Amino acid sequence: MKQELIVATKNKKKLEEIKEILKDLDLKILSLADYPKVPRIIENGSTFRENAVKKAVKIASFTRKLTLGEDSGICVDALSGEPGVYSSRFSGKPACRTGRCKNDLKNNLKLLEFLRDSPLKKRKAHYFCSVALADKDGLISVREGKCFGFIGRELKGHFGFGYDPLFIIPKYKKTFGELPAHIKHKMSHRFLALKKIKIPLATYLKRNP
Repeated sequence: MKQELIVATKNKKKLEEIKEILKDLDLKILSLADYPKVPRIIENGSTFRENAVKKAVKIASFTRKLTLGEDSGICVDALSGEPGVYSSRFSGKPACRTGRCKNDLKNNLKLLEFLRDSPLKKRKAHYFCSVALADKDGLISVREGKCFGFIGRELKGHFGFGYDPLFIIPKYKKTFGELPAHIKHKMSHRFLALKKIKIPLATYLKRNP
């Protein structure tokens, strides 16, 4: 029987990405959609790390199962790192209960407005991801990843979610929204963080078959 890992999210797009990146591990990956009675998690941390740890520890304590907490967002240099931890609620309270966040378009349009008169050299940004692993006894490990790029002047592409249609990867001169998953998943902030967490995760699975 495969060992179970709960991903502390209801975002279907995010869950799909995590499943794809962790597919080489022999895991049955579940999400909060499989546990409708879990306690609500208020993401009030001042850093991505704080939010990721809170998700992992709280859900692991409730379910008594191995849990992965993740928090990520986009940080724009010209905005002193904003929207940062407020990325999903940049334009207001997010509505992500059905999977894809309904705030995505509003968030992107607000960011475009903020950077309306900024030249490309002033539109540097990076995606940041923090992932935390916990079980019923507490926090096991935290790993983080960054992906650097620029904010475009218009939405391009239909892949991904969040700010992907605006986030330009210099190497390809295309947004994450234009790049297919097999390319994004080799370089994204989420891929880099999950690649790092695979080491303590694999060790845990060996010790707890």
